[in-house]
Amino acid sequence: MQRLKGKKYFIEYKLAYTAIIILVYILGRNIPLHSVDVSAYKAASGNAEIMLMQAIGGDVNQYSLFALGLAPLMISSLLMLIVMSCWKIRTKVKMSPKKMKDIQLILILIISVFQALIRVQELRFDVIGKLLFTARITAAMEMVTGVMLVMWLTERNKKYGLGGQVVLIYINIIDGIMKTVMRYNTETLLPLCVSIVALFATLIMEGSELRIPMQRISIYNVYADKNYLAIKLNPVGVMPVMFSSAFFTLLKLIMSGLHWLFPESEAILRWQENLVLTNPVGIGTYIAILYFLTIGFAMIIISPGEIAEQLLKSGDSIMNLHAGRETRKYLTEKLCIISFFSATVMSVCLGIPMILQLTGDINGELVMFPVSVMMLTGLWYNLYQEFKTVKSYEAYRPFI
Repeated sequence: MQRLKGKKYFIEYKLAYTAIIILVYILGRNIPLHSVDVSAYKAASGNAEIMLMQAIGGDVNQYSLFALGLAPLMISSLLMLIVMSCWKIRTKVKMSPKKMKDIQLILILIISVFQALIRVQELRFDVIGKLLFTARITAAMEMVTGVMLVMWLTERNKKYGLGGQVVLIYINIIDGIMKTVMRYNTETLLPLCVSIVALFATLIMEGSELRIPMQRISIYNVYADKNYLAIKLNPVGVMPVMFSSAFFTLLKLIMSGLHWLFPESEAILRWQENLVLTNPVGIGTYIAILYFLTIGFAMIIISPGEIAEQLLKSGDSIMNLHAGRETRKYLTEKLCIISFFSATVMSVCLGIPMILQLTGDINGELVMFPVSVMMLTGLWYNLYQEFKTVKSYEAYRPFI
């Protein structure tokens, strides 16, 4: 009885801590920046790009303390993943976690300052003249401070709560869906149908897996014939959709920086104008990024080379395959096929509403409705799995 009571209180504590983090985050999203003209954004409507970026950003109109949201954190995480992959290829010396954290912190600071300086140029303030410059600098400093606060909230939630940064992304997506439904409650039939398809497709891919028969030398019982290596049909979940948004934001930041350095260049200006999700070039770029990241993340996170090396060291092998190079090639091919299939399903769910937006059949704010449902489903599934893991751990903790 005492064990069950302790288990109950442990889970309740984690849920309560996460609830407090969510309340603080929602409060920060509703604190406007210094001297911003809030009334100018009351009736403003979003488009496909704004609604998609809301998942990794803060509020839709980006005029609050948490205007930049998780975007700098996700962009820096993406850059760190690329850097560490290159580091791993070039040298076998591992970088210390502290050094990695310090590098990422510097990246977050640089990205957040750059984003804040660009964003304040687009904000509408209720002051003019010399006070406008002061208001912009103050607002930029508040945005950077907001990013640091969001980072702290995610770290605390990761340590004491449930879900880490996923919970905050979850709040952003739910907020976007609710506002969209309330504003367009009579025009959501077509997006709703696509959303239902996206929901079931995500659940099927998250819950299904490819099972590769294994031969393990350490098993000499009835379970030897039932051993397998499992790879999900959605190898890295909906993570590529969110990181594609971060990568797309990074490209836009780079183009904005290049335009600032070379204002006379027509090619840079043309790319900057076309790199939006209301343009075929921008949509094509985003879909290409999604394919690249889905396959790339699958190769990095699952790592067929490491699996093949571990099997070679342990003496285990895939049925009818030699260990080593042949196993690595086989796993790489299988992972490429699965991740390509996953990217195609997600691209269809993304692409159909975007194309319908270009033809005028769907409003810009409704374009991201199916994508939001897809991300929400994937994140909910992961949170559910984490909750189950916590319950299982607590059940066995008295024996550990």
